[in-house]
Amino acid sequence: MKREICKILCGCMIAGLMAGCGEEPKEKQTDSSVKKEASEVKTADKKESAGETNIKIWHDGDESIMDTMEKDVNEMLEEEGIRVSFEKKAALTDQLKLYGTDEVNGPDMYFYAHDSLGMLAEMGILAPLSDILDTASLNGDLNEMTLEAVTYKDTQYMVPVYFETLLFLYNKGLWEGDVPDSTDELYAYMETHTDTEAGTYGVLNQHSTAYNVAPFINGFGGCIIDKEGNPGLNLPETIEAVAYNQKFAALQADGDYNTVTTLFNEGKASAIIGGPWLLSGIKDAGIDLGMKSLSEFTLPNGKALAPYSGVQGVGVLKHSAGAKKDAVEKVLSALASEKVGVDLVVNNNCASANEKVYHNSDVAANEMVLTMKKTADTAEPMPNIPQMSVMWGPAEGFLAAVNKSNEDVSQAAEDFQKEAVTAISDIQ
Repeated sequence: MKREICKILCGCMIAGLMAGCGEEPKEKQTDSSVKKEASEVKTADKKESAGETNIKIWHDGDESIMDTMEKDVNEMLEEEGIRVSFEKKAALTDQLKLYGTDEVNGPDMYFYAHDSLGMLAEMGILAPLSDILDTASLNGDLNEMTLEAVTYKDTQYMVPVYFETLLFLYNKGLWEGDVPDSTDELYAYMETHTDTEAGTYGVLNQHSTAYNVAPFINGFGGCIIDKEGNPGLNLPETIEAVAYNQKFAALQADGDYNTVTTLFNEGKASAIIGGPWLLSGIKDAGIDLGMKSLSEFTLPNGKALAPYSGVQGVGVLKHSAGAKKDAVEKVLSALASEKVGVDLVVNNNCASANEKVYHNSDVAANEMVLTMKKTADTAEPMPNIPQMSVMWGPAEGFLAAVNKSNEDVSQAAEDFQKEAVTAISDIQ
């Protein structure tokens, strides 16, 4: 198009003017980008030689959350001559497999969910935190549940920064009366407020998704897999939990994440069990939202629902633990600080792992974060062992067989337990 215009207007002079005030041609842009990157590398090298230490942290998370941490840490460590940069990497675990020992092209640290910890630790690319700092001093203000999540085979490899759990979310415009305190009472509410033929529901949950049924399984004392890597689908407690969940499933929509979320946002359900990741869509739908911790619902055995918790934290690559130990220690301490925790709550609605944060008045006004904090009382960290990666399939096959095909619970438990044992054997 530009060529035709130039021909019509006797393009030499006009093209020159256009080149001066329009976009750079691709050739120039590429050349300019290369020069800019080279300049940035030289600047970084100069800073390193001048005494500034640069710490590169790879992540695969929300950019706004990383921006909060990067800004805070750089402000806190400016006088120390330390600068951190968070770089987003898709398929982060695969990237760490490739570059985990590469001092030049790999990161110094990584920020990620705790459930991949066992796999990375077994690869031998992570440094135990005790090699870098006094963990007892660092952990003094950190929540015990989050510390359990970042510990593998009695060794702490990460600093927990914030966590997420499932919550009981309800539409104040639809919910009638008080939210009950027991799961039996919750079921009774569902019986009187569900019309499956009309497509309206009392409470929605992804009834055959293992993560969403884990609150029942853990609360009954069962497990999907134990800490030693043994699948627990055929444990009596797991079978009891799945059988109990079955009657709830009968009053819930048979759907995936998108289905149940859409139903709730369209006002076709009074409540939904879901995480903080649902809040944006709920807000857009204009729902007057109420929430309650799953820890406040008592099961028939007298224990509370116990959802899985996902903990986000930072780990250190071995080469950086040696070459940049002092700087890495200061970055870890800064990320665990009260300042970072408060700002993550205020700016990003993240439930901080630092217990001191919850004394802050701005944090005390955040209902969602306080509800997740309450849930940490009974929440169990998602298993961080490598075997967990192959357990989702058998666990959800078990749930689907019971909830969707009405198979005998005990027999299905045995069938999918065998499948789980085989899957674990195949990766070892």
